[in-house]
Amino acid sequence: MKKRDKKLIQKNNTHTKKLDINLVNKNVSRRTFLSKAGSTAAIAPIAGFPLVSVAKDPIVFKMQGAWGSKDIMNEFALEYVERVNIMAEGRLRLDYLSAGAVVKPFELTDAVSKGVLDAGHQVPVYWYGKSKIASLFGSGPINGANSQQMLGWIMRGGGYQLYEKLQKKLGLNIKGFFAFPMPSQPLGWFKKQPPKSASDFKGIKYRTVGLAADLMQELGVKVTQLPGGEIIPAMERGVLDAFEFNNPTSDRRLGAADVCKFYSMGSYHQAMEFFEIIFNKTKYEKLPKDLKAVLKYAAEAASSSNSWTAQDNYSKDLLSLISKDRVRVSRTSQEVFKAQLKAWDRVAAKLEKEDPFFKEVNDSAKAWAKRVAYYSFFNDADFKLGYEHTFKIKLPK
Repeated sequence: MKKRDKKLIQKNNTHTKKLDINLVNKNVSRRTFLSKAGSTAAIAPIAGFPLVSVAKDPIVFKMQGAWGSKDIMNEFALEYVERVNIMAEGRLRLDYLSAGAVVKPFELTDAVSKGVLDAGHQVPVYWYGKSKIASLFGSGPINGANSQQMLGWIMRGGGYQLYEKLQKKLGLNIKGFFAFPMPSQPLGWFKKQPPKSASDFKGIKYRTVGLAADLMQELGVKVTQLPGGEIIPAMERGVLDAFEFNNPTSDRRLGAADVCKFYSMGSYHQAMEFFEIIFNKTKYEKLPKDLKAVLKYAAEAASSSNSWTAQDNYSKDLLSLISKDRVRVSRTSQEVFKAQLKAWDRVAAKLEKEDPFFKEVNDSAKAWAKRVAYYSFFNDADFKLGYEHTFKIKLPK
């Protein structure tokens, strides 16, 4: 993204934060909200991106992300917005707002479902409070396959149909799309040496979200579920001893290195995650067929773009954390991985017993993982061996 574009987007986000974030609670009408939001500088999709022809009366959707304006997650969201606005050729426009402009990140699902917002960019785990099954569609613990393979379950293995079934059961008026199979998340940041065994987890005050919270609690961790913007203040106040957020770039921009110096890479607690791009279903259904296709296939295009942007940024920021921020980066131990697997077995068995639909979704995901990952383990070259040979670098086990 060009420097000029970033400045425009930052200016836009600063301006939009002046919106009354209590609009939802004050029961202000949607017409009042749109008149206020429309008068702000929330036009990053137009001002910050290549010009497109604008229809006389374009359809305008107000979309809010779950991400702060400086987080790389916000850039990922804007990659989707850019593709929609170009492909729609002015007939449909997404006006994007960053986290907190209208509602808090964990309130985004309800805001879109009720029509306070037209669209949102988030992860399914943010509505985990409605159903723990939500985490199985993103931010779930390990089930034998990686996130790229599990996005295949969503797209081709029946996962999407189960996702829509869950929405119907919960009464959510939402149409959703998925994008960006994220790398597995690090175990996280620790004020002291990271745990090396299951017993080391006992009593740690730790931030995570979703089913990862259930898994870590099973290990004896004291879990607090917080949105990203509240993590560093909680660390500074001593509310937390450790946390995980998502990736080296988000973590670095968040200021993790200012409050911790121990970073443990690799974990099973959130081995897969995807973005969930949601629309108010009533408004979505009113769109013509071609514009519905734009929203759907722009998600697939953004998924690839997000992956490439992540590869570039995550790798550079990991090296910067080591060389510039003097962070002690280590690989999570095999003992911790094994402890997480056993903990997840216990948690999953309990949840499957409590809710037959949880078992249905989890069984579907595992059946896909068993078949698809089996092929990969047989077929994939030993890339680690190739890396060590090519660069003469011995990697941690």
